[in-house]
Amino acid sequence: METVKIGIIGGSGLYKMEALEDVREVSLDTPFGKPSDNIIVGTLDGTRVAFLARHGRNHHLLPTELPFRANIHAMKQLGVEYIISASAVGSLQAEIKPLDLVIPDQFIDRTSKRIATFFGEGIVAHVGFGNPVCGNLADTLAQAIKNLDFPDIDLHQGGTYICMEGPAFSTIAESNLYRSWGASVIGMTNLTEAKLAREAEIAYATLALVTDYDCWNPDHDHVTVETVINNLHQNATNAQKIIRETVKLIVANPFESEAHSALKTSIFTPLDKAPEETKQKLLPILKKYLKN
Repeated sequence: METVKIGIIGGSGLYKMEALEDVREVSLDTPFGKPSDNIIVGTLDGTRVAFLARHGRNHHLLPTELPFRANIHAMKQLGVEYIISASAVGSLQAEIKPLDLVIPDQFIDRTSKRIATFFGEGIVAHVGFGNPVCGNLADTLAQAIKNLDFPDIDLHQGGTYICMEGPAFSTIAESNLYRSWGASVIGMTNLTEAKLAREAEIAYATLALVTDYDCWNPDHDHVTVETVINNLHQNATNAQKIIRETVKLIVANPFESEAHSALKTSIFTPLDKAPEETKQKLLPILKKYLKN
């Protein structure tokens, strides 16, 4: 199987990368089922990358229905070491306006129906997650945005992403509660991905693309569906440019991430005592810690 070091997960509005060349679709099976869609492996300015549409190319999966473990496991099977996650979000702060770009460095979990770990079934691991995104990858994303110099679009580096279950959006009371916590944006997917990516020792960072204000804003009800869709399309165009520039920067200045050794001191179960079936299930993740 071809090894690909850079993975891209596209959220609402970003279902493909237009600039990819020499494209092939990869259908992977995992112990956690099939990923959201076939992974598209292609060349982006000379670099092989793997692209996955998070909700499927036809957006047929609810956030709660996403096969998060299969998606990250499939990326690990391909040899991915860095994941750039592009995601549509709502803004919780007045200064973060529609079409702005946010690179969160913290998350708050408001989900309730998801399994956000690969472990269990005889193997216990507790990864450090105080800093849930890779700082080096987040800085690289920020530099890419600065290099592109988008007019009338502000970059907000750092901030907190509220990850809610969905599919319904927040109530006004919930939205104001999140604002009182100082949260920046709200979405439905990224924290689950970030937890699994950390367990899989993949550096992960979020490019959060603001579509509109969350319902705390009194003008929220005046936003039309047409406006939101237009913003999604503009965000998708911007995201492709940013991802392309980020890939160039990673290739020019490759870096190690703390995420790449996240399991080194995190596995509590002696692997020589662990069930063989579970070790095989997690082989792409555990193989460097297994004695031959």
